Amino acid sequence: MRPSVLAWAMVATLGLVVAEVFGGFLGRSVALLNDAVHNLSDVPALGISWLAMRWAQRPADSEKTFGYHRSGTLAAFTNAILLVLLSLWLGSEAIERLRSPVQVVESWMIWTSIAALLVNGGITLALVRGHADLNLRSILVHNFGDALSNIAIIAGAVIMEYTHAPWIDPLLGLAIGILVLYSSIGILRDSSHILLEGRPKGAGVEEVARAILSIENVYEVHDIHIWSLGGSHNALSCHARIPDMHMDQCEKILAAIRKRLAEDFQIEHSTVQLERAGLPASSGYVMPEPMRKS
Repeated sequence: MRPSVLAWAMVATLGLVVAEVFGGFLGRSVALLNDAVHNLSDVPALGISWLAMRWAQRPADSEKTFGYHRSGTLAAFTNAILLVLLSLWLGSEAIERLRSPVQVVESWMIWTSIAALLVNGGITLALVRGHADLNLRSILVHNFGDALSNIAIIAGAVIMEYTHAPWIDPLLGLAIGILVLYSSIGILRDSSHILLEGRPKGAGVEEVARAILSIENVYEVHDIHIWSLGGSHNALSCHARIPDMHMDQCEKILAAIRKRLAEDFQIEHSTVQLERAGLPASSGYVMPEPMRKS
C-alpha cells in the first residue's frame, strides 16, 4: 500500500472531526462529541503510521543495521497507548452523562453520523489490503470501530426519536469507549511482543530445531533465538553441531538450513554458527530428539 492513501485518509478524518464537533454541539449529543474526539485521535495515528511507512522503506545503514522495519510496530504501540487513555476518558464522560441525561437533537446525530460512516467506511475499505501489517492493522481496527460506532449512533438516534429516552446517547458513548479499549489492548499486546523480541507466531523453538535437525549431517542445535523485525520480517540465530568436514560441505549445510527456515517458517534473516565438538555443559541445548549415530 502506498503512503499517499494514509495521507488522504488523514485529511478526510480531520474534516470529519470538524463536522462531528459542530454536529455534537448543535445536537447536544455526547456520543457524537465522543466520536469526534475518537476520530481526532485518528489524525496523529494516521500521521505516525504514514511516517512509519515512509521510514520502513528506508534501507539499513550504519546506525540501524537491521533497517527501519520496526518503525511501524513502534507506531502501532504508540497508537494503542493513546487509544487506551482515550477510551478510559470517553467512558468516564459517558458515565457522567448517564447520571445527568440531556435531551439531544436526533436529526443532527443522524445526518452527521451518516457522513462519518461514509468517510470511515471508505478509509476502512482502502486499508483492508494491508491488514497483515501491524501498523496498518491498528489503523484498520481503529477506523472499523469508528464505522461501527457511527452505525450505533444512527440507530440510537432513531430509537431516541421515537422513545424520547436521553440515556441512550451516553450509553452509546460508553459502548464506543469499551469497543476502543478492547481493540487497542490486542494491538498493544502484539506490538509490545515484537518490541520485546518475542517469538513470531508459527515459529516455535522446538519446531524450528526439529526442522534444522532433519537436515543431513546436522547432529545438534542449541542457543536458538527467533524474533521479528516487524511485519513479515523474521530473524534467527543459532549454533549447530556438525561432523568435521570440508568448507564446501559446510556451505551446503548452511544453504540447506537457510532454505528450510525461509520456506517453512518465513525466516528470511538467519545467522548459523557451525560447531564441531567440545560444547560446554551450560550451552543451553535445544534437542527435541537425541542424536542418532548412523
